[in-house]
Amino acid sequence: MEETEQLRAARAMRRAMLGDAYVDGMTADPEPAGAELQDHITLMAWGAWARGGPLTPRDRSLLVLAMTAALGRMEEFRLHVSAMEQTGVTDEELDELLFQIAGYCGAPAALAARREIRAVRAARQP
Repeated sequence: MEETEQLRAARAMRRAMLGDAYVDGMTADPEPAGAELQDHITLMAWGAWARGGPLTPRDRSLLVLAMTAALGRMEEFRLHVSAMEQTGVTDEELDELLFQIAGYCGAPAALAARREIRAVRAARQP
């Protein structure tokens, strides 16, 4: 994929939110199709983050957390919970988000999200 200003901005946002180690691991695919897929996903998903506008990284993070929980994508949910420090989402906001998830997505989604939150919090304890 040709590197554009949008792709550069999306890559920078992805690194800022998820960290170099994670992004380097995800983009280390030696096959051209894998690298092209990573660029496509980066441009599509992280390009939305890099747009600017009225939604802050915190707002976008809460939206992504709610959507990944609703879709049952717990690996992605956990990844974004791990990035809370960079996005500005607080533990209290995340706890409250569980009630929104339960109300709109159901108890199984909220309980699965709660398990992921507990695991991330346990891992960050000294």
